Amino acid sequence: MKEKIIVIGGGGHAKVIISILKKQKKYEVVGYTDISDNGLILGIQFLGSDEKLHSLFDSGIQNAAIGLGQIKTALHRRKIVDVLKNIGFKIPAIISPKSIVNEDVNIGNGTVVMDGVVINSGTSIGEFSIINTNSSVDHDCKIGSFTHITPGVTLSGEVTIGDNVLIGTGASVIHQIKIPDNTIISSGSSVQMDIEKVGIYRGVPAEFVREIN
Repeated sequence: MKEKIIVIGGGGHAKVIISILKKQKKYEVVGYTDISDNGLILGIQFLGSDEKLHSLFDSGIQNAAIGLGQIKTALHRRKIVDVLKNIGFKIPAIISPKSIVNEDVNIGNGTVVMDGVVINSGTSIGEFSIINTNSSVDHDCKIGSFTHITPGVTLSGEVTIGDNVLIGTGASVIHQIKIPDNTIISSGSSVQMDIEKVGIYRGVPAEFVREIN
């Protein structure tokens, strides 16, 4: 029997999460919550705002998926996670069957692995991160929690990335590089040296642009 799950959010990111959940065939997606009714999303109904979460849990739905994207900061996603945990929801990792996750890979609760992703052996990923479409994570990488590896990113082997990091679309990070918490790497950049100062980095090779406000 499929486990029931709800999706938090009703935008584009939620649509992708719903599609992955439907392909997994492990869960029955009961519906989604959002601040407004966006109509059916891939056939999935609107359930109401997040004020309905307690009653949905009390009705027997124990699983929730975070359908909110992450640009620059994970603050809003962190708040939603805290609300869900306090109610008692389980927030499982969601891994697309159209991704390749090799053996000896550890993925934390709430993390999403999307279509076309490749994650190689020895890699560990924290909780509530996003490994987005067609990104590549090579062997023995360490990725923190609430970090977003956006579409088309390439991480070479033994890269270490902290918490609340954003790696922009199409960026690359070479072998054994370290990127600290709360850093933003702009789209198309190439990180070729360890980053020591938190901030926004851009270019080939990536250079410090400014601090994050």
